[in-house]
Amino acid sequence: MKAFNVAILGATGMVGQELLDILVEREFPIKNLTLLSSPRSAGTRVLVGGKEYAVQEVSAEGFRDVDIAFFAAGGSVSKEWAQVAVDVGALVIDNTSAFRLRDDVPLIVPEINGDEVLNHQGIISNPNCSTIIMALVLKPILDRAGIKRVVVSTYQAVSGAGGRAMDELRRQTEDYVMGRELEAHILPFAGGDKHYPIAFNLLPQIDDFSEEGYTLEEWKMVRETQKLFGDPDFRVTPTTIRVPVMRSHSESINVETVEPLSPEECRELLANAPGVEVIDDISKQEYPMPLFTSNQDAVYVGRIRRDLTVENGLNLWVVGDQIRKGAALNAVQIAEYYVRKMG
Repeated sequence: MKAFNVAILGATGMVGQELLDILVEREFPIKNLTLLSSPRSAGTRVLVGGKEYAVQEVSAEGFRDVDIAFFAAGGSVSKEWAQVAVDVGALVIDNTSAFRLRDDVPLIVPEINGDEVLNHQGIISNPNCSTIIMALVLKPILDRAGIKRVVVSTYQAVSGAGGRAMDELRRQTEDYVMGRELEAHILPFAGGDKHYPIAFNLLPQIDDFSEEGYTLEEWKMVRETQKLFGDPDFRVTPTTIRVPVMRSHSESINVETVEPLSPEECRELLANAPGVEVIDDISKQEYPMPLFTSNQDAVYVGRIRRDLTVENGLNLWVVGDQIRKGAALNAVQIAEYYVRKMG
């Protein structure tokens, strides 16, 4: 099997570290591995598959002779360096929102639209984590019964806001138990004017507010789903909530289908869908929960039941690890799909 020169920009971050773990786990054919980061993290030593690598400061030279470059260092960094990498011959698989809605950049979830992987101009985008988790479950339903409308409420772990947010939840939990004042510096988002505690709390805001009172996170779910499904009129209305969970996002999804689809048929359909696992036995109190789906590759679905207020309605409870399938795993699967397509 052909091996590839691989680079990771953002190698010391949460998604970058997960990318490295998954590349090793899945035995991706790597010839040479280059780890890149901001000047602040350059020089860090990272152990990958038993071998130690020095993280280099990102530069044009760092992408020379690279076949596949995974970007996981933030949107502004991707905008600065993605074209640089492409110009020296690398395929960029970008984990940020920088290029997702550009017409010349495919937005890929391999189980949904993997065949578009070759329609790139040097950059392929990974969708937002909440979009991936939702779309992976909706696509089989869409194909079988059609979808009129989706209402989704998310319950998103602090891992989605990065390692500092996870640290803040730990610290606030300790302070709450000890009766100390809760200090907040990160959430709802680091650049915001106000910050609120997340421990023992819910925050009905993820990212900044945008048009019509929706947040940027909510608009990502709308527009990215429309692009993934190739339907600019696909109807989805989201409310995204940050919850005091360390890792793994949950979503309550209400789907109104065009054709009838019973809960039993939906369970069977999703049980056979790639990347999806059904945990749905209310007689045994079995359903997906973030505590038990963290560090797992699949997206889990349960509580599948009729919506009794509309003719063809279903309610679903969906949970998936935002760092794995919602980010790093999907990126690696894109690379795997690309390698297979290239022969």
